[in-house]
Amino acid sequence: MCQLTRLGRFRNKAFVKCAAGQSDFCYNFTLYVLYQTNDWSLSSTTQRERERERMSRMAKVGLVFVPSCAAGHLTAMLELAKRFLVSGDNHLSITVLLMKPPWYKLSSPSLSYIESLSSSGLDISFQHLPELDPPEHSDGPEDLISLYFQLHMPHVKAAIASSPTPVSAILIDFFATALIDVARDLSLPAYIYFASNALLLGLTLYLPTLDVKLPPDVEFEEVEGDVEVPGVVSLPPSSMPSPWMNRKNRCYTWFVYHGRRFREAKGIVVNTFAELEPGFLSALAEGCFLEEAGGQVIMPKVYPVGPVLSLGSLTGGTGSAGRDCTLWLDKQPEGSVVFLCFGSNGCFGVHQVRETAAGLEKSGYRFLWCVRSLVLDGNTRKIVDANLDEILPEGFLERTNDRGMVWPSWAPQIEILSHRAVGGFVTHCGWNSCLESLWFGVPMLPWPLYAEQHLNQVEMVRDLGVAVGLKVDRKNANFVTAEELERGVRCLMGGLGEEGKRVRARVREMSLASRKAVEEGGSSCMNLRKLVEDL
Repeated sequence: MCQLTRLGRFRNKAFVKCAAGQSDFCYNFTLYVLYQTNDWSLSSTTQRERERERMSRMAKVGLVFVPSCAAGHLTAMLELAKRFLVSGDNHLSITVLLMKPPWYKLSSPSLSYIESLSSSGLDISFQHLPELDPPEHSDGPEDLISLYFQLHMPHVKAAIASSPTPVSAILIDFFATALIDVARDLSLPAYIYFASNALLLGLTLYLPTLDVKLPPDVEFEEVEGDVEVPGVVSLPPSSMPSPWMNRKNRCYTWFVYHGRRFREAKGIVVNTFAELEPGFLSALAEGCFLEEAGGQVIMPKVYPVGPVLSLGSLTGGTGSAGRDCTLWLDKQPEGSVVFLCFGSNGCFGVHQVRETAAGLEKSGYRFLWCVRSLVLDGNTRKIVDANLDEILPEGFLERTNDRGMVWPSWAPQIEILSHRAVGGFVTHCGWNSCLESLWFGVPMLPWPLYAEQHLNQVEMVRDLGVAVGLKVDRKNANFVTAEELERGVRCLMGGLGEEGKRVRARVREMSLASRKAVEEGGSSCMNLRKLVEDL
């Protein structure tokens, strides 16, 4: 055997030992091999440092994260990446692959968070995938994002194959299940990050079975009685996620597809914690949602690691919006203000805005109300700052000036929920907002609008007891009357009956539990550590 062949084999063996974690052997022996083969001159400091960095990366466990571009999904997944790296004892390296859809621009908070992670000293890097043209036609946002992930399959595969760090696994958004095929082609395990709760996860896993059970021409809203789901007592048909309400729509068929593909994942990481949803998590662990799936279906391991929240704004400031809102809150008594905010896509027409104003005025309580408006730019929907003079009832601002603030722009939700003056939260019931409200111990009045928010409302009110019920007319654009909002606010703030008091006590309990879950030795901390070990 010639010397070069022998040295080449030695070099490959060194790389194998490096990947197995024997970094000292790897580094020292590879220096010798590279020097002997003239691949690297020991007098070259730059190349020596470059090779040291490369060998260091070879010794780590490389993970690739593929998040959705939607703000709630992206921020939660980046926060999870940070927790991975902190828990990984410097043995993990994470690459985040970012899509650049032409219809969506990253928000300023998301961009700031990416920049802060890039300069944090943690071993995390960001790679932008090529900007691709969107599908020519889609039936809705779930259809659009699922198709867009599918279009990125070759680019994700190329990015993973060219990674300078050997990749051990990929973690994908739950709308990106088509990328499981990429992982399989590269002989990698695929994990799913499920940004919502255990209830929706179980229901989605069961959906392929439920879809077969229902007659093809029957919609959920036409089902008589409740929908029976293993592991769940029952669910009213009106609580099904918005994309499921039209079974002929591709958004629905994508959910059936995703529910089937979830079963192929190595594991599912879910943004909840054991103390919040013990029953649903037990049902998942026992495979209840797959019991009628047929065949040899094995339930992927579920890792509840929540609440996964980005609380950086509490220390980094939020600009003029934060200052204006908190300065007003500073002047209010503790626990006296009800906060109304409906997420990044939540807005109402003029009729509903005026009905809301009437309800708040009649309630007599202090309020901080975030109001935004919808405009159409061609075929694109845009949420913009509201023109209050055009949409509020005449004289409303003057009549409520001593106890209310209407904010016509984006509001720093986390900073507001953490303020001592806030005592209640009227929310669209997005899952991130629910977790934030529980974290800060603020009881909720859910006003669901879209996605899985009606299902979240049922869980928050009926199953968990951390929210006061509000009658929302889903068939009439989720309309809420002034009288119903007045009743809900009074109950929420403790001025009507015992329900509000029970909810407040339960929220305080869950606030403590959520914080303990992510502390050292807590349930979510241990589950995250177990996940890192499994990787």
